[in-house]
Amino acid sequence: MSNRTKLIVALDTASRAQAQHWADSLKDHVDAIKLGLEFTYACGLDAVKTVSAGHRLFLDLKLHDIPHTVASGLSALAPLHPTLTTIHASGGTEMIARSREALENAFPNGTDRPKLLAVTVLTSMNAAGLHEIGVESTPQEQVVRLGKLAIKAGADGLVCSAHEIAPLRDALGNDPVLVVPGIRPAGSATDDQKRIMTPAQAARAGADWIVVGRPITKAADPVQAARAIMVELAGA
Repeated sequence: MSNRTKLIVALDTASRAQAQHWADSLKDHVDAIKLGLEFTYACGLDAVKTVSAGHRLFLDLKLHDIPHTVASGLSALAPLHPTLTTIHASGGTEMIARSREALENAFPNGTDRPKLLAVTVLTSMNAAGLHEIGVESTPQEQVVRLGKLAIKAGADGLVCSAHEIAPLRDALGNDPVLVVPGIRPAGSATDDQKRIMTPAQAARAGADWIVVGRPITKAADPVQAARAIMVELAGA
């Protein structure tokens, strides 16, 4: 694949049939699919394996628990062979390090090991939301703090808002993989996202992957919506 920013479509549904339809119809028009909490809890891991067959899979379950439990959970998920998978950076150094160790043990040859991504600050959160839970830092300050911790502990990359790409690159360089949700093409509804950018803006800022859900899956023509975003990324 080229070095352009890659497109992940989020298949956020509790319907196995709907997810399969989207996965089949979008197969040649996106770089990966995302299956997360809603689909996995509703349909189970066998359905994740079936729907993701033939796709790069972003398995976005955002694990967050004591280190042993998260490491064991990742070991159990390893047979799904995700390309990318997520934990919460706020789980701390030991949880992240044990997660990396679990994936390395599950993929001893290293070549197909999933990239371990640490979620920093959810894109639905803003400064007021952080203050509500006792974090007095700005979203950017908190993202950089958690990003440094996660990469030092062994994460391959981070999930962050497009607005935090530049400060993360300044702090961590170009090696960490940055996956950016909260992407909305110009004219799209923002829904419950607060810290958003367009695909081209995120690409120019330095995102490795962007995640787009409803602007594709709820479009009158999802294939055409995905194609338009890919064209936008290619020209960014």
